[in-house]
Amino acid sequence: MRKLLPLVLLACAGAAFADTTSPVGLWKNIDDKSGKPKAEIRISESNGTLQGRIEKLYRPADQDQNPICDKCEGGDKGKPIVGLSIINSMRKDGDEYAGGTILDPENGKVYKSKMKLVDGGKKLEVRGYIGLPMLGRSQTWMRME
Repeated sequence: MRKLLPLVLLACAGAAFADTTSPVGLWKNIDDKSGKPKAEIRISESNGTLQGRIEKLYRPADQDQNPICDKCEGGDKGKPIVGLSIINSMRKDGDEYAGGTILDPENGKVYKSKMKLVDGGKKLEVRGYIGLPMLGRSQTWMRME
């Protein structure tokens, strides 16, 4: 038991000092229209590319707590929104991440996307757009870890 205590403490310390120089981790997205939390998204990295999946939704009690993406197209149509991959193929580009896409499960549309860490890595500015970045919407996500 005494041998396990240092390992447990080390694991806890590692979680407390998450890498704030990377978007990898758990994020709470804040709706740009209502200002309220909408979901928790887990961003992961594989071979220099970022992906993001919805892990939890924040929905009023009178709404379906396990909705499906009925407006999505292709392989995502009819899939549960929780577990859905919404960020794909994002790569580091200077101090931003770009070149990938983001899916809006509310309307089923896929947009070009870029992201940038701000506030010492505690926040992530996420922009989805069609064509030019100035023609789109932005959200600020809050780091949860």
